[in-house]
Parts: sequence; structure tokens; C-alpha cells
Amino acid sequence: MTVPSLTRRQLLSLSALGAVGLLGGCGDGQAPQLLSSRGQFPAAWLKRLPSPWQSRRLESAAAVLQAAQQPRSALVQLGDGWAQTLGPAALQAFEPGAALEGLLPQSEAVSRLFRDGSRVALPWAFGTWLLLLRSRPDLAAQPARGWGLLLDPSLKQKLVLPSSPRLVIELALRQLGSSSADPAALADPRLPAQLARLRCQALAFDERDGLNLLLSGRAQAAVLPSQVVLPLLRRDLRLSALLPSSGSPLWWNLLLVPAGEHPAPALDWLRECRSRPMLDRLLSGGWVPPLRRERLGASLALWPKEQALLLYPEPAVLERCNSLPPLNGSERQRYQRLWDQAAA
Repeated sequence: MTVPSLTRRQLLSLSALGAVGLLGGCGDGQAPQLLSSRGQFPAAWLKRLPSPWQSRRLESAAAVLQAAQQPRSALVQLGDGWAQTLGPAALQAFEPGAALEGLLPQSEAVSRLFRDGSRVALPWAFGTWLLLLRSRPDLAAQPARGWGLLLDPSLKQKLVLPSSPRLVIELALRQLGSSSADPAALADPRLPAQLARLRCQALAFDERDGLNLLLSGRAQAAVLPSQVVLPLLRRDLRLSALLPSSGSPLWWNLLLVPAGEHPAPALDWLRECRSRPMLDRLLSGGWVPPLRRERLGASLALWPKEQALLLYPEPAVLERCNSLPPLNGSERQRYQRLWDQAAA
């Protein structure tokens, strides 16, 4: 068989490709990795990750936790709930520390994972839980009812609630004018009955697939993280969303450094999400850096006012929102008893 000859240009191209392959192969085995779970880190920002860092996307937060102690895992992305499952010995102080400057006061406790000691996490995005409605302008026109809208008779078995019992209990507390930020709130004698009424409304407890139930028409309302909701509002005119004036629990997305010897991520890259044009792209995906409102003003101005207030609540509402610190053993049992009592 005759082998076709190559032109000089083809030979040069092949030589260049071979050199790139050799160079890439030399460092790949030792390059530090940023681990994230699918859909939980903005692709635009990830693409800007500087060399020699590599991105590794896993299917779930559980998979990120499992891989976090591998030698090349130098930076991990987790939600605040998942991050709290890591013990102090599994993490080290976040560096560069300058990346933690300028954040909202609410992020201080989160950066320490609600523990004493070093700031081990960089909160890079935060938000609220919203009530998302499908083709229900009648309910959307009644924001004064707040979280009480979840008990509207027309939503019985048409409502998707979060899978976390703690979040559902938080919603029931807010229907009573309280929240878990008040240490005495769980002792409210009205709470078991209120929680039972709320549970009876639910078609499902599943924020992961709850959106599909809503978009398919099987559900008419769902309580979902703001990051999921805001991009949808721009694409689907059937949808509307509310953040009651009583506020909601906050969710946080974090970057953490596992224990061990790892290079620090570049400060310029960490800060890129706080300025335009990257900031505009993050907000378009529902990701809001926890900075003071004036720092985000120009980017928030690209959104309709009603939606901008869902992305970043007005100060009075934000003050009524609270983070959810980890529970100790007795607290977990108390929540579980309350949940079981409401199901009886």
C-alpha cells in the first residue's frame, strides 16, 4: 500500500500538536484541581481558571466530598450544608485571605462554618429560597400573604416543598411570624399543627426534580433556591416568583481548601467574579456574590426591578433572612421529633 506524502505545512502542524501534547502530559499528573458538582459552579468563571489549575466536575456534592482528600484536590466547591459535614481537621484556613475582604457581615460566620477558629471557606455566592408559581397570577397578586400562600386551598397536592425537613420547618415558622434565629421558636405550641397543615399541601418534597413537576404542570408552586429561579423568569413567561417580606433561609455556595499542601488559587481569579463583565454573567445565572448592594448596582440595573429584588433583597428583607448553622445531636433529634409528629 502506498503511503501518501505529507506537505511541509502538515508536518509543521503535527510537530506543534505533538509538542503541546508532551507539555500538557508532563504536568497533568500533578496539576492542582478545583472540584465542583455539576451545575453548581458558573461555567464562564470556571473557564477562566488559570494554568496550571484544572477543573474537575463531579455528579454530586457527595462525590465532591468523597474526592476532596485526594492529593490533587486543592480547592473544592460545596454548598453550606454539605460543607458543614467536613470536620475541622479536613480543612485549612482559606488562602489568600485577601479574597475574604469586602464581604457582607452575614458571611463572617459562614466563612468559619459557624465554628470558632480560622476562616476556612470563601462564600462566593448566596441567595434566598423563593416561591415560584406557574400560571397563577391570582396568587402572585397577593404578596402580602407571604409564606401563608403555601396553605392556599387551591395548592393542595399542587405544591413542591424542599426535601430538607429543616427547611420545611423553617417555612412553617415564618408562617407563624418567627424563624429558627429565635432560640425559643421551636417551642411554639402552634408549630406542630402548622407544620402538619403545610405537609398536607405537598405533592412532593423534592427541590432537585421539583422544577420538572412545576414545568410539566403537575405542580403549580414550588419553593426553590433563588439561583434556580431567576434564570427561568427571563425565559418562561408562565412563571412568577415571590420573596415574602418576612424573608427566608439563606443558602451559600463556598470554596474550601482541603487539609494538606496545596497551592493557593490566584487572587485575581477569585476576585474576577466581583467585577464586570464576569459579574454580569454570574448574575445572569442567578449567582450573587455576597457584597454590599452598591458594589453590584450596575449589574443589578440590567434586571427588571422586581427581579433585581429577588436576586438581592432590599435591606429590610435581607435582615429577616437567616443562615442555618449545623445542628448538634439533641437539636437534630428535636427537629426529627417535630417532623414525625407532624406526619402522624
